[in-house]
Amino acid sequence: MMRVGLSLCLAVTLALITPSASRAQEVKPAHGVAMHGDLKYGPDFEHFDYVNPAAPKGGKVTFSVIGSFDSLNPFIIKGTPAAGIGALFETLTTQSEDEPFSEYGLLAESIEMPEDRSWVAYTLRPEARWQDGQPVTVDDVIFSLNTLKESGLPFYRAYYKNVLKAEPAGERRVKFTFDKTTNRELPLIIGQMPILPKHYYEKVEFDKTTLTPPLGSGPYRIKRVDPGRTIVYERDPGYWGANLPVNRGRNNFDEVRYEYYRDANVALEAFKAGDYDIQIENNSKDWATAYTGPAFDKGLIVREEIPNQRGTGMQGFVFNTRRPIFKDPKVRAALAYAFDFEWANENLFYGQYQRTESYFSNSELASSGLPSAAELKLLEPYRDQLPEQVFTKEYRAPSTEGAVTTVRPV
Repeated sequence: MMRVGLSLCLAVTLALITPSASRAQEVKPAHGVAMHGDLKYGPDFEHFDYVNPAAPKGGKVTFSVIGSFDSLNPFIIKGTPAAGIGALFETLTTQSEDEPFSEYGLLAESIEMPEDRSWVAYTLRPEARWQDGQPVTVDDVIFSLNTLKESGLPFYRAYYKNVLKAEPAGERRVKFTFDKTTNRELPLIIGQMPILPKHYYEKVEFDKTTLTPPLGSGPYRIKRVDPGRTIVYERDPGYWGANLPVNRGRNNFDEVRYEYYRDANVALEAFKAGDYDIQIENNSKDWATAYTGPAFDKGLIVREEIPNQRGTGMQGFVFNTRRPIFKDPKVRAALAYAFDFEWANENLFYGQYQRTESYFSNSELASSGLPSAAELKLLEPYRDQLPEQVFTKEYRAPSTEGAVTTVRPV
């Protein structure tokens, strides 16, 4: 189905570590951080490969949302925040969309961390500004962590629970110290933290819902609010980060609008009438039958499936193998044969689905073929505990189309 999204993200940096004879770690600042391996983009990259750096600025785009909203504060448990509100708040880093687990500096111009990732330090860009013209400071970063943990959504307390403290480490440098956790993702997690203006929330109650546009540092600001129905954002012509490598070719629309609908069927008819611009469809019946009419006949609406390599996720039954009936691998294999995917796909899902052959289907992590040499190295010590089919036959889900299939007991 068609997948379209506004991507508003942020960045971080990978530290280079050289242990000395005294075992002290020399930590050097870098422009980004990778969870595993190396960064794709070097320190002098000009833009992400998947954007058009010369994309024209201007125009308007309208999206639909099902439901309602009654708040412009997305950080607390009270109220329902408006769609798109994250475009107002920048983070220390932003994610690259064409490599896994890699982030590059946004509010932060560099990041430092030791090899054991027991702490991380970010140096803020001197040009980073709030939309009232005041600079983004180390105090803002520390305030953001403490406020989100103390007064924000419960999610934040859990997400940042391994962060012991944040403290100034220079005029524009802030250091986060972690507990003894083995979570190597913490530097990236902190990089994704939305940064809040301390001077603004000294005058405004953070833990209250509001329909007053908040102060941000991002590329968009709120233009108009019709509570529960419409919210409109306008591109900030004075946005401080417009020419950063991580932002070139992005944030191109002058106006972004979200129209709210209470019913998905009503929203679909509004789309066909031209009331909003993009419809992301995940219902096989609607994709096969609902997209017809004069607008399609005239080419005013284009229906398109966009290939991608995002994992599809999976649905299935998980059997409790502690129970005798499910402990037998043959019983589990027989249950797999009982599901007639081909019939269901043709008669219930309009032939729109593909059979999942892996927990990571449609991605480079998906299983395929027989075990490689590297996989065999991991599997061999457990050969006597694994079904022989693991080593001799490629897994294929059962089929009712007459092909010979193998069901691997698990």
